[in-house]
Amino acid sequence: MAAKGARHDTPRVSFSGQGSLPSFFGVTELAAASMGAAGLAAASLVEALKAADGQRHTTTPSVEVDRRLASFWFASTLRPEGWSLPAHAEVGAADYLAQDGWIRLHTNASHHLEAALSVLQCNATPEAMAQAVSSWARETLEARILAAGGCAATMRSAEQWHQYPQGQAILQEPLIAWADGEQGTKGSWGFQEAQPLKGLKVLDMTRVLAGPAATRMLAGLGAQVLRIDAPMWDESNAPEMTLGKYCAELDLREADQRAQWVKLLSQADVLVHGYRSDALASLGLDAHVRQRIRPGLVDVSLDAYGFTGPWANRRGFDSLVQMSIGIAHAGQQLSQSARPLPLPVQALDHATGYLLATAALRGLEHRVKTGMGSIARASLARTGTLLMTSLDPAGLSRPMLAPETSEDLSAATEHTHWGPAKRVKWPINIAGVDMHWSVSAGPLKRDQARWL
Repeated sequence: MAAKGARHDTPRVSFSGQGSLPSFFGVTELAAASMGAAGLAAASLVEALKAADGQRHTTTPSVEVDRRLASFWFASTLRPEGWSLPAHAEVGAADYLAQDGWIRLHTNASHHLEAALSVLQCNATPEAMAQAVSSWARETLEARILAAGGCAATMRSAEQWHQYPQGQAILQEPLIAWADGEQGTKGSWGFQEAQPLKGLKVLDMTRVLAGPAATRMLAGLGAQVLRIDAPMWDESNAPEMTLGKYCAELDLREADQRAQWVKLLSQADVLVHGYRSDALASLGLDAHVRQRIRPGLVDVSLDAYGFTGPWANRRGFDSLVQMSIGIAHAGQQLSQSARPLPLPVQALDHATGYLLATAALRGLEHRVKTGMGSIARASLARTGTLLMTSLDPAGLSRPMLAPETSEDLSAATEHTHWGPAKRVKWPINIAGVDMHWSVSAGPLKRDQARWL
């Protein structure tokens, strides 16, 4: 199995809750399954740690997943009390009609917007950008924006995608790709069952949703998570995704700051990163170098369009991948809409995030048993390929999820940097494990780049 679990363990995961998110695809099923995989991986790790500590006759704790709460966690989890979430102006991020069809521009980051405008040669207004895009052939525009350092995706059907070399490459990739790392130290770290990752260090080099969702779960299991961002990077979803994390700034292009990062890595147990495949390698820090820096490292990485094929180093985000691989096209066709129809939530991001968490937990289990490090890779496009197997033309006629109520929120108040808030209850119940985040959500780059 791609998640390195035992097939006979899958019955240990049970599901509750009725209804589905409105989609022609099994989005709620994907939410529940990906979170269930991560929960089972955590339970299996607890079993391995107990055995390493000499506890005999251990069994994998049971795992229960609430499908409805899992669906909510694939959207947003924070409910502010007396304040509003930080506003973020997404100038230009939209679907546009070109000469020969639809194209999506992703301009949430300022440098991505600048790249798109440098090609379009227009003002940063929806009207001006729409007018400029209308004069382009979409694949030509896509290529030009990518060459300028921006992000864009032409809408393709599933059939068109599967004829592309990258679509064919993705079909050959496993859901999670694995490779062995260097020999480290096996055995337990004197864990506490309620917080099994307490005492471990996770270096978080991720952005936006998929990677941060993974490290948020690891923090909830007790790990010390240190997120590192570059000086030029910012994002508006910090209240959602910095829960449980310390957040610092380093510029790896600077030799002294890169040396500081290497020092952090040498003490880390897990690295989760979501940069393009060639980004760290271009700094002399490819996966094999990272294993030498920290033997036994559990190295987990994310890519948009996969790790093989001609698009292996291509920039991408959830909404762009949905356009590329046929999800938005299928939604448009089945709904008879005039525009592309994406998923109701950024399901590729969130599901891949929980697959990354699964890989981290399975990698730690492997290290407990053998001392070996591991290298695991997952991609939005490969997760999307799995989701597309659930296509159901009658999907919108299925019973929908019941609306959220106050009973769906945690009893405790989270005192975030911005103000008090409630979180939607965590969907995964692992027997004996207490999901708990000791650090409230706060802004990026607020802490020192060091381990506590």
